[in-house]
Amino acid sequence: MNLKTFIVSSVATVVCSSALAADYNFKFQSSDPAGDKNFQVQKDWADRIGSLTGGRISIKLMPVNSVFKHTETLDGIKMGILDGHITATSYFSGKDPAFGLIGNTVGAWSDTSQLLQYINYGGGYELMNELYAPYGVKFIGGSTTGVESFVSKVPLNGVEDLKGLKLRAPEGLVQQVFSAAGASPVNLPGSEVFTGLSKGVIDAADYTVFSTNHKSGMHDIATHPVQPGFHSLPLIDVSMSQKKWDALPEDLQAILTMSVRDFAQDITTQLRIADQAAVKEAMANPNITIHDWSAEERKKFRAIARGQWEVVSTRSDNAKKVYDSLTKYLEDNGLL
Repeated sequence: MNLKTFIVSSVATVVCSSALAADYNFKFQSSDPAGDKNFQVQKDWADRIGSLTGGRISIKLMPVNSVFKHTETLDGIKMGILDGHITATSYFSGKDPAFGLIGNTVGAWSDTSQLLQYINYGGGYELMNELYAPYGVKFIGGSTTGVESFVSKVPLNGVEDLKGLKLRAPEGLVQQVFSAAGASPVNLPGSEVFTGLSKGVIDAADYTVFSTNHKSGMHDIATHPVQPGFHSLPLIDVSMSQKKWDALPEDLQAILTMSVRDFAQDITTQLRIADQAAVKEAMANPNITIHDWSAEERKKFRAIARGQWEVVSTRSDNAKKVYDSLTKYLEDNGLL
């Protein structure tokens, strides 16, 4: 064995031993693919846990579909195959409509800080733990990405402009709200949004954040984006097995809790920076017109959305609890 081979082998042994030496080794699965920016920020969080805990906790973060489908990680934790997940809460709406309502309260939030304030200080944290209790899952904390932006081929300046609009939107609450606003929602997978716009199948789309839309060339064919977005902001939750959480010393529980708040700040800031750069680039293009809805129009849309939240609230006792909690918070903060 030459010196170089010996060094590489020794480093590998040390790294491996270090992971094995952790007091607590956890397997988490993400709902994002490995190449996605979201996953990279999540991976950085998992790696930081090792440093923050002095190597006492090691988290192996796996991309979407590594073990379970994105809609099944809650079951994976309950069965003890996964220790935790980083995912969009609304993926579990098939288990209880409450998860869809709290996971993406369409029209509720105009800024990431509003959702995070609700989760951390407005009752959302306690409610999520109550919803997850039957599954043996502990909600460590919440995050999000960014308020999603419209892409549109026609000017959209308010609720009135949604009437008759052929709009791509995901099934469920999102489509319900847009239908109630007078739009004509169309079912299209995300992979077909660009083609649908270019061929005239749709005139607009609820897709993702502004920077991602811009990078993928959406604004080259849909030159009337709405930004800042306001209609869709997903709750991203970081959760783990309640049994394994209870086995952790209090200092490690505290570190995990605070680390998730740091993670939320990290990912929302990075995505906001990306959006700001993309908006600046778009504004320099004379072919693109960015539309920013007034506070009055946003409240009109939120009022329409509230009617659909109420419909969902009748579908389970938990959904009613979510509805009551959310509407009280929004009313107390002048958002409804």
